[in-house]
Amino acid sequence: MAQSTFDRLVTDERFALLVHSITDYAIYMLDPQGRVGTWNTGAENIIGYSADDVVGQPFSGFFTQEERDLDVPGRALRVAAREGRFETEGWRVRKDGCRLWAHSVLQPVRGADGALLGFAEITRDVTERRQREEALRESERRFQILVNSVEDYAIYMLDPMGHIATWNAGARRFKGYEAEEVLGEHFSRFFLPEDRRAGLPSHILMTAAQEGRFEAEGWRVRKDGSTFLAHVVVDRIRNEAGELIGFAKITRDVTEKRRHEQALFDSQLQFRLLVQGVRDYAIYMLDTQGNVTNWNPGAQTIKGYEADEIIGQHFSCFYTEEDRARGAPAAALQTALKDGKFEAEAQRVRKDGSLFWAHVMLEPIYNDAGEHVGFAKVTRDITEKKRAEEELRETQEALLQSQKLQALGELAGGIAHDFNNLMTVVRGTADMLLRKPDLAEEKRKRYLHVLLETAERATSLTAQLLAFARRQPLEPEVIDLSVRLDALGEMLQRTLSSQYELILDLAPALWRIEIDPTGLETALLNAVVNARDAMPSGGKITIATRNIREDGKDLVSLSIADTGEGIPPEQLERVFEPFFTTKPAGKGTGLGLSQLHGFAIQSGGSVTIESRVGHGTTLNIRLPRTEKPMKSRALEAGETSLPEGLRILLVEDSEHVRYFGKQLLQDLGCIVTEASSADEALALLAESPVDFIFSDIVMPGRTGLELAQEIRKSIPDMPILLASGYSSKQFIPIDQREFPILRKPYTLEAVAHTVGQLLARSGDHRIGCAEGAEQV
Repeated sequence: MAQSTFDRLVTDERFALLVHSITDYAIYMLDPQGRVGTWNTGAENIIGYSADDVVGQPFSGFFTQEERDLDVPGRALRVAAREGRFETEGWRVRKDGCRLWAHSVLQPVRGADGALLGFAEITRDVTERRQREEALRESERRFQILVNSVEDYAIYMLDPMGHIATWNAGARRFKGYEAEEVLGEHFSRFFLPEDRRAGLPSHILMTAAQEGRFEAEGWRVRKDGSTFLAHVVVDRIRNEAGELIGFAKITRDVTEKRRHEQALFDSQLQFRLLVQGVRDYAIYMLDTQGNVTNWNPGAQTIKGYEADEIIGQHFSCFYTEEDRARGAPAAALQTALKDGKFEAEAQRVRKDGSLFWAHVMLEPIYNDAGEHVGFAKVTRDITEKKRAEEELRETQEALLQSQKLQALGELAGGIAHDFNNLMTVVRGTADMLLRKPDLAEEKRKRYLHVLLETAERATSLTAQLLAFARRQPLEPEVIDLSVRLDALGEMLQRTLSSQYELILDLAPALWRIEIDPTGLETALLNAVVNARDAMPSGGKITIATRNIREDGKDLVSLSIADTGEGIPPEQLERVFEPFFTTKPAGKGTGLGLSQLHGFAIQSGGSVTIESRVGHGTTLNIRLPRTEKPMKSRALEAGETSLPEGLRILLVEDSEHVRYFGKQLLQDLGCIVTEASSADEALALLAESPVDFIFSDIVMPGRTGLELAQEIRKSIPDMPILLASGYSSKQFIPIDQREFPILRKPYTLEAVAHTVGQLLARSGDHRIGCAEGAEQV
């Protein structure tokens, strides 16, 4: 029976029209269990749910989780049912999850027999009101904190009769009274007896009441009887009805200010005496146009003019003719006005025409109104200082030259030592082969292998020297460093014995870099060997990669860390020098780290080293990120077949290298035409066509690069390969290369592989065809 009555109540048409017409209040009905029975437009506006969303749902869903955990919705229903009303303010939750501060009234609805039919809920969004109230309370709280924390001003209130109503920390500090000692007392107790007899306190209140404000300075009395000079401001306070309800009083102790003003006056007087007593500095003033207005003895000593000779003259007379011609004096004044100061070191002219080096300072001067009234000029004779600096510079240059000679001596000694060792093997082997032509074939092959190995060592040493000098031609590839190092890990571990642990800490998703893989492997091997040698009793070597960002640049970091002995600071500064080594004699060339340093710089990166004695050493290599994609190689290394009868023009100024190159190409089945210079090559090319150009870069007269560019103009699709061992000024930056470069010394396999690649790119259809096929 009660439920049906509730149903009739919540569906009454007139009730629904009334409730739905209200938009500022959420008005809805709940059944006895707290489930929503009706839902008006105001509820939808305030809480966000439509009627379809919430009818039949428990109204506890509008409460915060904290209040639901405390059973606030259930308690509200019980209190309303028991006491006839439940009213509260608190946070409620909208459909979108946002909170609102709501004022809610919950009243029970009963039938004629007193049975509980449900509840009527009225909710209003009072978030803005609460925010205003909180802002007002916060403002009042902060204002009170501000007033109470101010110690430089006595800020307090008086009632209309002049009795003290409030007291802040500044008032306590200035006057010496605690709040309980003065609250309710008349403020006239702070005045001198003669001021009280003259009625000054009453006059202050009367003036403030009539005019709205009183301001003055006068002497006041502290609790201990001492006096101080006070700056006083009294403002009247009126309520909203315009009635006088008191005064706001602000007092500041200006005793020190007066003392400072007097001290400033005395100081200015002393300063004038000081300036007149200075003789090492020219201190004087200019008017706004740059004319001299005063002159101290120091100016007279430095520049030679008496005061009556120079006052009124333009300061440009101290400049050289050249400086005046280019407008230097006017520029100095303009700079001082614009930047607030002009400072420079330059030559100036004395009265007798002689020159001296001067340090000059020029600053604008403004009066209290902010108007520009002139310039302050300070000049010091620094001729002796300049002379000493020049002598120091010459000494430093001599020292630098000496250091360069020492480095060259170490470099030359190291090269001589290493190459003498290599030449000993070469000469001994060649001598043996010449003296014993009937040497057994096995021994002959052994000696020839020794020659090849020695040549490889010489090539490696030269590559290290070139990398140190940043002249090693690089063949960069786009690689994933983590992938490449993971593949090299097994090889590196084989370089180490079992007492060394190699840890690869390689970052996934590493940015790509563009680098010469061979140079990278050489540099990495040098670093690992150095780390191994620093740990004679074993230890850990950690190779790590990371993506980093430094100075706005995306970089890939490669670090090699060991747990070895570390390097002393005095040696750490020299580790990248050529032939400098921390190892015992005979335990290294000293080129490892210099090669690594040169390779990193040449690759567009940088390298640093960190070390602590007893705590190991870490090499940090930074390489720039590239957005270029990785490419697969067209041909596999080691492929040596070329089309039979390929016509190659070989251009090389060295007779021995040309002979070697010709023999090598003929062994590959090519028809070779020789030229010893670029001009000769162009003449031969005009006489008979060729299929391929193979030229050295560095040659007398026209270089190989210039030759290639000339040929490219007339024969755009001609395959051209350049060779270089050391190209110095003719070295071509990686990002500017038009032609591929083959590194010297080259092998048959390298030539065949590179020539084959170029022919494939140029579309030579003879590659892989039978002998005698038509040539392109």
